Amino acid sequence: MIRRGMDFLLAPGPTHVPDRVLRAMNRPAVELSRPDFVATARSCFEDLRRVFRTSGRVFVYACNGHGAWEAAIVNTLSAGDRVLVPGTGHFSNGWGQMAQALGVEVEFLPTDWRRALDIGALEARLRGDRDRSIKAVLAVQTDTATGITSDIPAVRAALDAADHPALLLVDATASLGTVDLRMDDWRVDVTVSASQKGLMSPPGLGFTAVGERALALGRDAGMPRTYWNWYGRDVTESYRWFCGTAPEHLVWALRESLDMLLEEGLDAAFARHQRLADAVRAGVAQWARAGVVDFNAVVPAERSNSVTTVRLADGHDATAVRTLCSERFSVSLGGGLGDLGGKAFRIAHMGDVNEPTLLGGLGVVEAALDLLGIPHEKGAVSAAIASLNAGEDAVRAAAE
Repeated sequence: MIRRGMDFLLAPGPTHVPDRVLRAMNRPAVELSRPDFVATARSCFEDLRRVFRTSGRVFVYACNGHGAWEAAIVNTLSAGDRVLVPGTGHFSNGWGQMAQALGVEVEFLPTDWRRALDIGALEARLRGDRDRSIKAVLAVQTDTATGITSDIPAVRAALDAADHPALLLVDATASLGTVDLRMDDWRVDVTVSASQKGLMSPPGLGFTAVGERALALGRDAGMPRTYWNWYGRDVTESYRWFCGTAPEHLVWALRESLDMLLEEGLDAAFARHQRLADAVRAGVAQWARAGVVDFNAVVPAERSNSVTTVRLADGHDATAVRTLCSERFSVSLGGGLGDLGGKAFRIAHMGDVNEPTLLGGLGVVEAALDLLGIPHEKGAVSAAIASLNAGEDAVRAAAE
């Protein structure tokens, strides 16, 4: 079968890369110390601080978010240290498992993968840590697998209420640029993220934003670190900012995507993600009326503005929905990960995404549900349109 037209990329990373960003990369490589490239790289570091809302340092790696995880671990901890990982799903588990592999003692606070991290359980465990053996809390703001966003200011409040000195390390891979993140105001010590989601850039760059407390404490961390080492990169010589040859084309792409995000304005970008996420959720809620399709996140306030994870009742194959959408209709969805494998598919609504893309995606998923005989209430697109129109009415009313 010959397919025409463009594919719709509604998977939660990599997300759609805008034409402006693609064009920014369409240029020859340059000598790595050329002044104009050095100035571009420096401007990216500075503007990333604006996006993280921090006065701290930002380090950029040629890697994905997992690399940024490792950088955060090896620069703040020593083998044998204990960390606490509040469960949110696949990616909180993954970060903790990485720490274990590096010799860190990891304590998980379990989750059913349908709720945000449990603030009460977190505070209780911190209060119970009488000898203050927990050196860090590793928290995920938005777990891409479960489609759930947790309350990071509440995590900081739990640390404060327990009068606990542990570092707060936050994964913002799926949340940066899509929902509010105030690293300094929330006293987050280290935030990790990556280029391929809300920042609208190609995969290949990972970030750690580092506060002064983590930077000071990390000097005594005992893990081996060369490429990941913050302190070898925190220098004036530009060739050391990337521990060698800079990923030039990815830096040019990042510069363009940061321009796009800052032109829109962070608060406006957050509002856009909220509006589009509400529309997708309205569509999923319509399907759910038949009792087979459901949200993974059971609490509406915890549903992510980056991605919606859609569960199917037992006996129905979510992988078949995803496969049909891709092979028949050229719409790429995310699959279920970990415990949700085969049970869920994911509709991303982050980065360079707009209303027509999401309305088309919802229409295709509904067609796939029809073709596969999966019970659902029809009308997801109409429900999404109604949600979008209500949002526009609210914007106009506020402007008046």
